[in-house]
Amino acid sequence: MRKLYFLLPGTRGKFGGGGLWAELKTVNLVKCFAEAEIVTYRQREDSHLFLTDILQQENLQNIIFVVSWGFDVPKLIPKLRDYNVIYHAHSAGYSFRLPSDIPIVTVSRNTMGYWGQKSPNSLIYYLPNEIGAEFYNQNLTRDIDVLVQTRKSSEYLLTQLIPKLQSRCRVQLIDSYVEDLAGLFNRSKVYLYDSAEYWGVSGVTEGFGLPPLEALACGCQIFSSVNHGLADYLDPGFNCEKIAGYSVEYDLKRILAAIENNNHSPLPESFLQQYRKDYLVTRLQVILQEINQFFEFKQQQQSAISDLDFWRIRKLSFMRSLDKVKRKFFKN
Repeated sequence: MRKLYFLLPGTRGKFGGGGLWAELKTVNLVKCFAEAEIVTYRQREDSHLFLTDILQQENLQNIIFVVSWGFDVPKLIPKLRDYNVIYHAHSAGYSFRLPSDIPIVTVSRNTMGYWGQKSPNSLIYYLPNEIGAEFYNQNLTRDIDVLVQTRKSSEYLLTQLIPKLQSRCRVQLIDSYVEDLAGLFNRSKVYLYDSAEYWGVSGVTEGFGLPPLEALACGCQIFSSVNHGLADYLDPGFNCEKIAGYSVEYDLKRILAAIENNNHSPLPESFLQQYRKDYLVTRLQVILQEINQFFEFKQQQQSAISDLDFWRIRKLSFMRSLDKVKRKFFKN
C-alpha cells in the first residue's frame, strides 16, 4: 500500500469546521492499516508537511495524494497531474471536471450519484463519514426541549419558528464550538436542522450532514431538511420528521407534540454500525487496495474510453436526433 498524503489548506484558525474534522477522522481511519500524513498547502504549520516542499522530492509515485477541499481542487489537480491522486468528495456542485485517472471516494450516495454522472469513466467508491463512539444514548434527563445550532440554519427557522417555540418551551441555541456535543444531544429532546437554504445560497450541496445523525445516535427526535447527503440516512415518518412542513403552525404543532410525548423508539445500533469506526476501517481497506492496484495498472496503460465531456455530449445528442429523423423518414 502506498503512503497517503491528505492535502488540507490548514488545520487551524479559519480552516476549522465540519469538513476539516471529517477529513481528520478519515486520516485516522487510514492510519489503522496504512501510513498517512497531513500535508498543508496554504498555511505552513510546524506540525505538518507543506505541499511545495513535498513536490520538490523524487520518487513520488510511491505516494497517493488525497485532495478534498472542493474550491481548491481545480488549482491542485494541475500541480499533481503527474502523480497518483484521489479526490475525497464531500459536497457536490463545484462545476469542475476530473480526469478519469483520478479515483473518487464519496461521503454520501448523493455525491456518488453526482460524480457517477459527471465522471462516468472514473473509479467511484462510497465511504460515509464516521460518527464517534461518544455519540450514543446515555439515558440522561433531557432538560432541553429544543436544541438548534444557528450555523447553516434557515432564515425561517431562526426568525419564525424559533421565536414561537421560545414562548412555549425550553430552547437552547448554539452559535459557537461545543466541546461536549454528545452530552448536549443527550440532554435534548428535539434537535432542529434546516440547511437547504444555506446550501442553496452557497451553490454546492450538503456533503453528509453529521449533526443530525449524531443527534439521532444520542436519542434526540429530529426535525430536519432532507436535502442532498441528508437523504442518505434520514427517513421522514420513521427516524425523523421533515422540518418546514407547509406552515410554521404545523411545524409548531408537531414539535410540541414530540416534546410532550418524548417516547419515540430509539434508533437501533445496527443502523449506526455502518458509520462506526470498525466497519469503516474494513470498508476503507477494500477501497484503497483497489485504488492501489489501479495505480499500478495506470503506469502501464493509458485510458481508451472517450470522456463524456461537453463536445461528446453535443455529438451524441446530434447523432440521436439524426437517428430519429432517419427512422421517421424510412418509416414513411
